[in-house]
Amino acid sequence: MGFWEYGEEGLVLRVRVHPGACRNEIRGVRADELSVAVTQAPEKGKANKAVSELLAKALNVKRSHVELLAGAAASSKRFLIRGLSVPEWKERLNALLARGE
Repeated sequence: MGFWEYGEEGLVLRVRVHPGACRNEIRGVRADELSVAVTQAPEKGKANKAVSELLAKALNVKRSHVELLAGAAASSKRFLIRGLSVPEWKERLNALLARGE
């Protein structure tokens, strides 16, 4: 499966979150997960919100189209991205990984 799968509702990304980082960034793919660093602390959902915002910005979708499916209190999470066709999300993921957001 890798770090993504495409289902009926949209694109599902497997994400490893590194909270408390120096800057918000997508670091690339490691061990079948998208590695994402955020400056927010892992408390009261702050890091989860920051990851959602970063993914929305990086993939150029509305924040409301990014939903945390699993892993609210864990470093490994699953996010659903809605609103993209298969060609769109493939293009945007490839561009995202190429530039190392």
